[in-house]
Amino acid sequence: MQIRKLFTQVEEIRSEAGQPADEPLRKVAVVAVIKNPLAGQPYADDLGELTEASVAIGREISALAQEAMKPYRAVSYGKGGVVGTAGEQEHVVAMLTTVYGNEMREAAGGGKAWISSFTKRAAPGSVIEVPLAHKDALYVRSHYDGMSIMLSDAPLPDEMALICVYANRGRLNARVGGLAADEITGEDGLV
Repeated sequence: MQIRKLFTQVEEIRSEAGQPADEPLRKVAVVAVIKNPLAGQPYADDLGELTEASVAIGREISALAQEAMKPYRAVSYGKGGVVGTAGEQEHVVAMLTTVYGNEMREAAGGGKAWISSFTKRAAPGSVIEVPLAHKDALYVRSHYDGMSIMLSDAPLPDEMALICVYANRGRLNARVGGLAADEITGEDGLV
C-alpha cells in the first residue's frame, strides 16, 4: 500500500502538579498516511485487502515507535485512525483489526490486553485522541491515558492516517486505586 508520509510525535512529561517524576512519562505516536484504494468507490462488502495491507504498515510504524521510546520500553499502547472525506470510517477500522494489533504487541515485547482504539472521518488539520491502556491488563487504572495527535496536512480526501501510540508508564501522580501494575497476573488481559 502506498505511504505518502510518516511522522513521529514524542511527548515527555517530567512533572505534574508541581511534583517531579521519578521517571518521565514518554508517549510516542507514529502515523502512516496512506492512499485509500476504496476512496470514492461504490460500497464494498469485502474489506479484506485493507486488513491484509495493515500488517506491513503496523510492523513498520510500531518498529519506528519503539525506536522513539528509547531508552524506555513500552508498557501501554493504543491505536487510532482517520479516514479522509472520500472514504468510510469502516475503511480505517478494517486496517486496525487484530492483525494490525498483533504487530503492535510484538513490537512491544508482547501484551495480553486488547488495544484501545478510536477512529473517525476528518479533513486535514484535525486532532485525534488515541486512548492508552496497560498492555497486559486493562484494569490497571494508573495507565488509563491518551495522546492527542494533530494531523496538519492529512488525511486528504482519498487517504487514511494509521496511528500507533505507546507509553513507558502510567500517568504521573496516579492515585485512584485499583489494580497496580506490579500486581498484574497476565492471565486474561484484564488483571
